Amino acid sequence: MSFAIVTVRWALCAGALASAACSGGLGSPTSPSAGAVVSGPPAASPLSSARDGDVHVTKECSGFNGLEGSHCTITTSNIKAIEVGSKVIYLQPGQLFSAVGSDVVLDTPGPGNNKAFGHCSLALGQCDFSGGTGKFSWFQASIDVTSNLDGSVWYWEGTYDYSPHQ
Repeated sequence: MSFAIVTVRWALCAGALASAACSGGLGSPTSPSAGAVVSGPPAASPLSSARDGDVHVTKECSGFNGLEGSHCTITTSNIKAIEVGSKVIYLQPGQLFSAVGSDVVLDTPGPGNNKAFGHCSLALGQCDFSGGTGKFSWFQASIDVTSNLDGSVWYWEGTYDYSPHQ
């Protein structure tokens, strides 16, 4: 996905969410469970090693405390590269619930330098990844973020690809 497309999608999402907020939508969240958009669990799908497709990831955030080093842990994933046990590390966790959001690093367990780089805003319900190292070279993803009612489980639903974009 090119930068222009990501920017346009981001702007459209921001506008839609701002409109919802103005019509009595969610308030200002104070924790990973506050203000969460509620959704059911992702549909089951087999593990994929394709170079593009749909993202269906579940994570838990007991490691998120709003301070440096806050993270969530992947508990299910349909993408082979995003292994169970991978960490989503928030570089500006205090901004995660604002429209500004936080830069993130998706770091897989085990040896090697396999990291994906992105940006997430839970106020917008969106994460976008663009590139990385190791098996995440050329990785691109646009992900909608939701949670269950109590915020104990978070869902990523979207699309990804590994094609270089010019």
